[in-house]
Amino acid sequence: MSFFISEAAAASGAQAQGNPYSLIIMLVVFGLIFYFMILRPQQKRTKEHKKLMDSISKGDEVLTSGGLVGRVSKVSETGYVVIALNDTTEITVKRDFVAAILPKGTMKAI
Repeated sequence: MSFFISEAAAASGAQAQGNPYSLIIMLVVFGLIFYFMILRPQQKRTKEHKKLMDSISKGDEVLTSGGLVGRVSKVSETGYVVIALNDTTEITVKRDFVAAILPKGTMKAI
């Protein structure tokens, strides 16, 4: 008498087989979950950020990913923008590092 092997399973000699399509269905369900929870939101964020980058123009008040707030004084075709932090200080940053376009008057309110 063995305590580890069920006598009924050992006597039949055959293993129980499940639905052959269950693995495929499970993979499809996980693929859909992956798409709708991870890929699709990331694609939407990328698309919105690209639209933001294309809409930057001279005079916009922007926030960079480094936390600097300033007014765009020049937009270059090579992908750089010149941001005036105050009357005397200007910096040049890559257009991709602009995190948000702020409403007009934000710099005066700070």
